[in-house]
Amino acid sequence: MRGFGWVGGALLAAVAAVGLAAWIGSSLARNPDWREPSEGVEIMVGTNGVHTEIVLPLVTPEKDWRGNFPAGDLGAPSRPYTHVAVSWGEREVFLNTPTWADLRPVTAFRAMTGGDALLHVAHYVRPAPGLENRPLTLTSAQYRRLVARIERALPPRGARVIHRGYAGWDVFYDSPGRYDWRNTCNQWTSDTLAAAGVRIGRWTPFAGGVMKWIPEPEA
Repeated sequence: MRGFGWVGGALLAAVAAVGLAAWIGSSLARNPDWREPSEGVEIMVGTNGVHTEIVLPLVTPEKDWRGNFPAGDLGAPSRPYTHVAVSWGEREVFLNTPTWADLRPVTAFRAMTGGDALLHVAHYVRPAPGLENRPLTLTSAQYRRLVARIERALPPRGARVIHRGYAGWDVFYDSPGRYDWRNTCNQWTSDTLAAAGVRIGRWTPFAGGVMKWIPEPEA
């Protein structure tokens, strides 16, 4: 029993240490001098409280995402989509947990210790801004850098493997890179925003570490 107590205490200490490191890491700013421009391309940063995504207009003068993410890959291709939401994560978690209630401890443990990556792309029709979908404006140059960073997460068209999504409006693609507890889905979001020049935390393994840098929309 004493041995189990030591093990339990060590696990709690490890969890606390990771939580503290995440709080510190997410509070250290990258691009600290960045200020949101008054005009430009409006994107959104979305969250469900655990996972984050970057919501992009489907077509702008800077980028037409229909070439990368064609509606023909979807189960419901004919809806009048206006935006795509892009996020990155661990393969088994993405494919086998359509809801968080489906997440098994063994799947989460395997993801934290290292797993293959997928890109999740959801297509939306006029998504509304709100606390869980916060708008953010980028200059044209910043948006082009964001686009370039996202394109790095896609394999070439001829080598792309497509996986069915949770509904008719989303899909998964194989993506390079490895997911683990140091390089999470939320870290990918902040790395992508940082590549565009946005002020964001350095290490953001949790969704809150990303969203605390994105202002809430005005009522």
